[in-house]
Amino acid sequence: MLRAVLAVHAVVALGAMFVAADARQWVMLLSTGALIALPGTMFWLLAACGLKRPLDRAAAPWQWVAAIALGALGGAVGWSLHIATGVASDEGLHWLPPVAAGAAMAAALFYWLRLRAQLKQPADATARLVELQSRIRPHFLFNTLNTAMALVRVDPGRAEDVLADLSELFRVALMPSNESVTLDEEIELAKRYLEIEQVRFGSRLTVQWDVDPQAGRARVPPLLLQPLVENAVRHGVEPSAKGGAIRVRTRNRRGHAVIVIDNTVSGGPSRPGHGLALRNVRERLALMHDVAAQFVARRDGERFRVQIVIPL
Repeated sequence: MLRAVLAVHAVVALGAMFVAADARQWVMLLSTGALIALPGTMFWLLAACGLKRPLDRAAAPWQWVAAIALGALGGAVGWSLHIATGVASDEGLHWLPPVAAGAAMAAALFYWLRLRAQLKQPADATARLVELQSRIRPHFLFNTLNTAMALVRVDPGRAEDVLADLSELFRVALMPSNESVTLDEEIELAKRYLEIEQVRFGSRLTVQWDVDPQAGRARVPPLLLQPLVENAVRHGVEPSAKGGAIRVRTRNRRGHAVIVIDNTVSGGPSRPGHGLALRNVRERLALMHDVAAQFVARRDGERFRVQIVIPL
């Protein structure tokens, strides 16, 4: 919304330069234009957001028609408010320029939004996403297979469960990079991963889940949580002789899904990482949700905490 408002006012400011005789007149023209542009732009944005679901189901030509028609209506709304203040008169065809300008700016904004949607997965980001989705570390695979083989004789049923969880992880890892999944699906995948690690670490690994069902419908990139809980195991549980605890919480807060993953921090040294998982998770969130997503990772005392906020 901020980008749209700034873009429209930038056009108004540039247009005023062509007719202003001096700086004082330019400021007056810009102020007058803003009285029309601001309410018209806000009307267009609010109407487009309110009609998002039916417009998503409409064909592309009808989306263009709706966007331009709403822009023209927004220009009329801005001009009507201008008349209501007594600054302008409703005589003649003075309403035609703001209506035409509203339609033109709406078409430009809609075109920009369509380009932005098409460029959500540029080639370099797609390559990084493919790398992350194929990056279930070989040592994890070997450890899991060794765990399954050790269980075959003493507990065949549990060995079968471990292999089933492993196959589900690789199924998601091989998903197309441009697909998205729900937060519920990601939580289920993270649970499968931690169940495998639970077999390896036994009582050394403690996992707490506090999941809000209302946040589960949020859309996220595939393999969003698995690298984060894998980091928690690698740096928080594995280096400690006493093990550690991992806590995963989700909340629905004012139309946003809040995801918090925190783990205890070992007093001893852990194997140094490159931060690739955290960086890729942050980048994929930005590609999918732009500025609407938040990602914060920091150490709080004896725990390492990752918080993600995404729109529902």
